[in-house]
Amino acid sequence: MKKTFLSRVLLTLTGLLALACSSDDAAQVNAQPTETTGKMLVAYYSYTGDCRNIVSQLTTQIKADVVEIQPAEKGLRYEANGYALGTQLLNAIKAAPGEAGSYPAIDPVQATLDDYQNIIIVTPLWWSQMAAIMQSYLFRYGPQMAGKSIALIVSSASSGISQVVADCRRLVPDATWMGDALWINNSNRSRTASLLTEWLATLKFQPSAETKKMYITIDGQTQSATLADTQAARELAAKLEDGPVTVSLNSSGGFEIWGPLGFSLTTSNQQINAQPGDIILYNGSNICMMYGSNSWSYTRLGHIDGLSESELRTFLKAGQSNVAVTLSLSQDATAVRDLPASRQRTASYTLDGRRSRSMHGGITIVDGRKTVLATTRKNQ
Repeated sequence: MKKTFLSRVLLTLTGLLALACSSDDAAQVNAQPTETTGKMLVAYYSYTGDCRNIVSQLTTQIKADVVEIQPAEKGLRYEANGYALGTQLLNAIKAAPGEAGSYPAIDPVQATLDDYQNIIIVTPLWWSQMAAIMQSYLFRYGPQMAGKSIALIVSSASSGISQVVADCRRLVPDATWMGDALWINNSNRSRTASLLTEWLATLKFQPSAETKKMYITIDGQTQSATLADTQAARELAAKLEDGPVTVSLNSSGGFEIWGPLGFSLTTSNQQINAQPGDIILYNGSNICMMYGSNSWSYTRLGHIDGLSESELRTFLKAGQSNVAVTLSLSQDATAVRDLPASRQRTASYTLDGRRSRSMHGGITIVDGRKTVLATTRKNQ
């Protein structure tokens, strides 16, 4: 009898709790993720958990990859003693905003920004400014967001967010804003889900560029790379349509192999914090493949897919000289590809698929067939 009575009480309480759920909670449960018109990344930092909750609700409404920014030093209490430590970090940034040493260290971030057209940044407000940890992320990776579409969500108790918006624009100066920043504070936090729905409807998402792959072959091993959405990368892909290109690269600085391409590409240089796996154009005609990190004025060409830093060092023959690197649009860089008819009639090709500007002796691909041409010499 007691057991039955207790069960009824528990069922009644469960029903009351269900009725007590806010309309926003119901909207969050029923919401279906919507497709954006470009691949989306959500980058957030959360100290109290408010921003984490915002991201949790946000990702019920959009399809996105999520990366959490974490401080390198764990367990710090930024709010202790009247927010002494938090204020100290912010003051250091304000004193020298262009110096990397002004920003607190963060854990490495795995997301490759070349993969995303649209980025939503979710950050708390510290004393009317963007949280120092998120500023560290944007100082390091903001230059890689050039030309991408950015949206901002700011969580605070009650303070206005104008300075946080200014911080974001300073750290990501060459991005395109998808719309106004969303401010979630203690007075409207209970309506987070509906606020997100309304805000997302105002954003102008950027369509994703078609992803193009390049293949890198070194010492018989082939690895794919995703080409960047830059004019230089498009020109490189067009060049490789004529056939693979082999270059000789040398290790330099303990972070890259690099060397001349043999031709020039259009530069769109910017200060880049290049990371392991990045493929970079230097001075218009040199290609760099990174197995470490370096900050310099570069043009992006792409990023090697799926290798850790240690795997990159092995694949790129770190420390060696005269590394033969073949670039192609085919996983089999030595294969003779089917050639467009227009090209078959106007050019010959070597066995490794490179376009030959003149008919030469030896085995050559002419009209899509292997042909043995006699070697001729001038002034015999």
